Parts: sequence; structure tokens; C-alpha cells
Amino acid sequence: MTHIAVLGSTNMDLVAYVTKAPQRGETVTGREFRTISGGKGANQAVAAVHAGADVSLIGAVGVDAFGSQLRSTLEHSGVNTDHLRTTEGPSGTAHIVVDDEGGNAIVVIPGANGTVTALAPGDEGLIATADALLLQLEIPSSAVLAGAEAARSHGVRTLLTPSPVQELPAQLLPMIDLLVPNEHEAAALTGATEPHEAAAALLDQVPEVVITLGAAGCLYAARGAEPLIVPAPKVTAVDSTGAGDTFVGTLAVALAEGREMPEALVWASAAASLSVQRIGASSSMPYRSEIEAQASRHRRSAS
Repeated sequence: MTHIAVLGSTNMDLVAYVTKAPQRGETVTGREFRTISGGKGANQAVAAVHAGADVSLIGAVGVDAFGSQLRSTLEHSGVNTDHLRTTEGPSGTAHIVVDDEGGNAIVVIPGANGTVTALAPGDEGLIATADALLLQLEIPSSAVLAGAEAARSHGVRTLLTPSPVQELPAQLLPMIDLLVPNEHEAAALTGATEPHEAAAALLDQVPEVVITLGAAGCLYAARGAEPLIVPAPKVTAVDSTGAGDTFVGTLAVALAEGREMPEALVWASAAASLSVQRIGASSSMPYRSEIEAQASRHRRSAS
């Protein structure tokens, strides 16, 4: 079975559902509140498990009730948590507002994730056994860099989601095999608001880029190749939280299984399109059989 290692965050998502998100200084009445296990690292791990991989998560939770719940949820989902540390203090939380159009606004409090500043004993050995390593930016950049260095030294393909977008260590991007920003993150990293221009700029630092474009699909660009746009299935979004993580986790599995990039992108887009039709992040992620069926429908509709 394909083995995916994930180095990243684990948060409890505290989600408020509203008709319209409040503006600064405004108070609105919501219709529902939920607590849902999340965090970009945990989300990508669950997405990869659902897509059919054997997945291990490297990260940390706190000693609070959220920490126990997060670990239990991951284990119930099938994610290996042997490298998920428990540290003093609270677990990470994400405070999310979701509006009736499925859009969201998020504030992340790192908590235990902020203690993951380096690899722990055994982490590099785990990374060395993986077919791919998934990285994001909800843990300190020193740990992200250490993970990328470990993957590079062992010939493991590395995918980075540059979210939340921030200034990156100069030595990080040259060690990334595939960068997967959304269009806003790509613009923030390059100063180019047009996706093709942003992709071209990013190819100066990484060999391959996938820029996700929401309902418009995604743009793939690689050095020495023509850019490729892969449309997304047309669906009605209910909650876009976790859709990007669903895309990346599924894409990693598809590539590790040896699928060519165009087919892998169709598969990942199908998974994300199912995710946005459901509430929550990890709770919305589809299983392999659902992804295959949605991808098949999308191919037929596109032909």
C-alpha cells in the first residue's frame, strides 16, 4: 500500500455557520456551531487515508480535552499517530466562520503546533519510508525545513501547501518537488495576480506547481512543459473548509500510485468537489470509491 507521511498541524475547528460573515465591528446571529477535528496536517492525512493510502502524521496535540479527542478521531480515521506528540498546554484551535455561499474566514491559534520546531527521534526514519511527504505552514518553519531536508536526503517526493501564506526560508522552496498554493497564496508569494504569471514565477524556485482556482479548477505548470488547466466538476458548495487539503491529500496518493499528472489532477478535483458539498473539514472528505465515481462522471461530462 502507498505510504504517505504528513508533517503538520492538528487543530480543533470551532465552526460558526452564518448567513453572512460579520464585518469589522459588526455582530451577527449564527444558526449553528460545531466542533470538528481539523488542522491542515491532520486534514491532509485523513484525506490521504480516505483515498486509500497508509498514512502517518508527525505533529503535536496538547494535554487538554481537545488533544485526546483529536488523537482519537485521527486513529478512528485510520491515521497512524505514533509520531503525534503530546505536549504541555493547549491543543491548536481554528476559529472558523462559514457563510451561506460556502465561503469561510479562519483564525488559527497554534497551541501545541507551535512546539513542533524540529523533527523528533524517529521522525526522519518514518519520512524515509514514505512515498511522499506532505508539508504545510501551520507549524514553525524550522520544522517544515527539517522535514523537507529529510525527505530530500532520502529521495522522498515532497509536496508543500504554503498556507497560511508567509515569508519562507530561502532554502525551503528549492527542496520542494511540488508546490500547491491557491490563487491567493500564489499571488502573495509572487506579486502576480494572474495565475499563469504566478506559476511561471514560482517555477524559478520549484520544478512543478499546481495552483488551485476554486470552482474554476486548477492550473498545473512544470518546467519545460505547456501549462494545463483542469476544470473542476460543477457542484453547489455548502462549506469549502478543508477542500484544499482534500485536494492535496488525494493528489499525493494518486501521484504515489503512479498516475500521470493530468489524471491525478482529475482525481484530486473530484475529491475536492465532493468535499465542498459537505459540512466541515475532515468530516467532509470522501472515500476512494466516491472519488472514483465522481472522477468518472466528470470525465464523461467533459468529453
